[in-house]
Amino acid sequence: MPRILITTDYLRPGDEVDARLRAHGHTTVHAPMVGRRDPEQLVAVLDGIDAALVANEPLTADVLSRAPRLRAVVRTGVGYDSVDIVAAAGLGITVSNLPGVNANAVAEYTLGLLLASARRLVQSAMGVAAGNWPREDGHELRGSTLGLLGYGAAARAVVPLARAFGMRVLCTTGVPEKERTDPHVRFVELPELLAESDYLSVHTALTERTRGLLDASAFRLMKPTSVLINTARGAVVDEQALADAVRSGRIAGAALDVVSEEPLATDSPLRGVEGIVVYSHLAGQTAEARTATGLEGAAEVIAALAGQPRFAVNAHLLKTH
Repeated sequence: MPRILITTDYLRPGDEVDARLRAHGHTTVHAPMVGRRDPEQLVAVLDGIDAALVANEPLTADVLSRAPRLRAVVRTGVGYDSVDIVAAAGLGITVSNLPGVNANAVAEYTLGLLLASARRLVQSAMGVAAGNWPREDGHELRGSTLGLLGYGAAARAVVPLARAFGMRVLCTTGVPEKERTDPHVRFVELPELLAESDYLSVHTALTERTRGLLDASAFRLMKPTSVLINTARGAVVDEQALADAVRSGRIAGAALDVVSEEPLATDSPLRGVEGIVVYSHLAGQTAEARTATGLEGAAEVIAALAGQPRFAVNAHLLKTH
């Protein structure tokens, strides 16, 4: 009877996901991820496990090599940069993500960050809580330019919402031109995206090419009134360069749902910078998205263990081993 490890913190014993996996003859083992998890803890919880439904644990080559029964890893989300997919393939482990499963949630949240930034909602509420009555002007989204860095499912879902607010939408992406079909989006190269955007929203995967992509040189190309929004991966942004850019007035501010080290480190350069607001990685966390993610994740585990994963991100590598 295959044993399934579940680490995603909102999936619990006895819920619908648990019941579905057990109905297929699997045994479930719950070990919710809370905060950082040390590699030895990961090795311990993977002992005797055949498949894992995981959050953002760092499944490195070393950790995977010490889980001899593991055959499948499924991420309850879109990003899979926390898993060494090459090492997994070498060990015969399929790694899957759930593309597009929380796109609507991320898109709505992105608009929430845009509105909160434009109208300084967090700063206003904090001022009132401190006994003040802030009355600073905000800005309207209508007539401004939204730049999308990336054109995956979440970015595409942002487009109609942004246009409903009267925003012009630009995008920089590596997807093939035949997939750039939205007539309401103008596709441009990165320097133009940086220079033209009033709000720059990050929706790209973290790869070696995109790691630290938004650095000091990128911020120098942006408008001094521009705001950075990031709901993708923290490491796409050079956080020290961002802190310096906001502190010096090179750009106006940032709303970050993701950071390079989560939870936010006590010595993070992002702390204490007026104009930078950090949230706790909530973009995809709606009740609806969590339900869909859990059920899709369970279905992918079942399919992967049957040798038919639908969303294996390392399928091309498995064929070479």
